[in-house]
Amino acid sequence: MKKQNTNSKTFTLVGLAILTAIIIVLQVVTTYFPTKPFAITLALIPIVIGSALYGAKAGAYLGAVFSVVVLIMCAAGADAGGAMVFYANPAMCILLCLLKGSAAGFVAGLIYNAVSKKNQILGAVLAALAAPVVNTGIFIAGLLLFFRDVLAQWAGDTDILFFAIIGLTGVNFLVELGVNMILCPVIVKVVNAVRTRK
Repeated sequence: MKKQNTNSKTFTLVGLAILTAIIIVLQVVTTYFPTKPFAITLALIPIVIGSALYGAKAGAYLGAVFSVVVLIMCAAGADAGGAMVFYANPAMCILLCLLKGSAAGFVAGLIYNAVSKKNQILGAVLAALAAPVVNTGIFIAGLLLFFRDVLAQWAGDTDILFFAIIGLTGVNFLVELGVNMILCPVIVKVVNAVRTRK
């Protein structure tokens, strides 16, 4: 029994390490895609997979990894929009990034674990929907609460709320949501494949 627990823990650690590496690579690569002012987040898929496989806490960890990479890209100036937010208020930017990423993974894990017991596909769909909604929702709320001056500068004569929701994150959010929805069957297949090998 002890050996089985050790093997299970090792299996989980290896799985999380692989997903961590995938998240880092995806986020670094997508930072350099020409989407302005913020990069599209494709790293949400491995976060959802990890939260489905290993639970909400693992999802929060993977979301935090994603957040740290985002912060490094912002501080280095690789993400131009993120750099403006970072330099406007570094402490609040760090808090906002860590909160949105960790919450996205945690909520996805909670939803998957609750719904997949009755319907695995629906659990994957809802978890894949929740991750970008939580990530983008917290981001927009944070911008509106703590970075109004930056938003006003970007928005020009446009209404700040309209600009934040439609102009700033609208296309990125729709792409992230679409990619997550398209890859839902992949999430289910990966989860099933990994669980049958345990």
